[in-house]
Amino acid sequence: MTHPEESVSEPVISLRGVRADLGSRPVLRGIDLTVNHGEVVALLGANGSGKSTAVRSIIGQVPLAAGEIRLFGTDRKAFRDWARVGYVPQRTTAAGGVPATVTEVVSSGRLSRARFGVLRKSDREAVRRALELVGMADRAKDSVDALSGGQHQRVLIARALAAEPELLIMDEPMAGVDLASQEVLAHTLEEQVAAGTTVLLVLHELGPLEPLIDRAVVLRDGCVLHDGPPPKAVGQHALPGHDHVHPHEPIHTGLLS
Repeated sequence: MTHPEESVSEPVISLRGVRADLGSRPVLRGIDLTVNHGEVVALLGANGSGKSTAVRSIIGQVPLAAGEIRLFGTDRKAFRDWARVGYVPQRTTAAGGVPATVTEVVSSGRLSRARFGVLRKSDREAVRRALELVGMADRAKDSVDALSGGQHQRVLIARALAAEPELLIMDEPMAGVDLASQEVLAHTLEEQVAAGTTVLLVLHELGPLEPLIDRAVVLRDGCVLHDGPPPKAVGQHALPGHDHVHPHEPIHTGLLS
């Protein structure tokens, strides 16, 4: 759903000359990045290249040292319509120490749309749909503490999807996730993209998501090294059964080496 006052030609995300420091260390060194309506963009790069800092700067968790970020055409500092944005952080092993059921965690993603924090029938249906999308409806009443890593990740993704966001930002959604869950997540994402959701993903490797990726932006030392088609695996990575890209290894495509 595009808001009437904005043009679809406006990028959903726009970074211009963005610099960010962690402590006294520069992590982003003047990056430009655009994500347009309906695009699926992967942020790739070695550990420490600035991928997670870039997405955390977009949602306002990391302050900028310089540059500008716009969301749906609005300067991020003035942006208030966070119900349009779903964010899946890097999975942590701890559930936060608060016992919660799967439904409770996913319902928290709906609060941005709920009036006065009270979930209506439409909110509960959105939560149920999100759980079905990630294949976790049968665990709805279970404690999140009882879940495997892959199942926990599916719950975090369902929490983001429950708000029915127009923009989905995911930080390493496949990290530490078993292959079965990876395939469920890839299928879930495919359905979101088909429905018109714009997606920005931080990935360590493309894996099962490769067919969905429109563009890859490769970071190195806080700079954009490549922005274009996803780099193709070569050498041993081209062998059957090894169909993903390791941006942290030297790949002789001229892009990442």
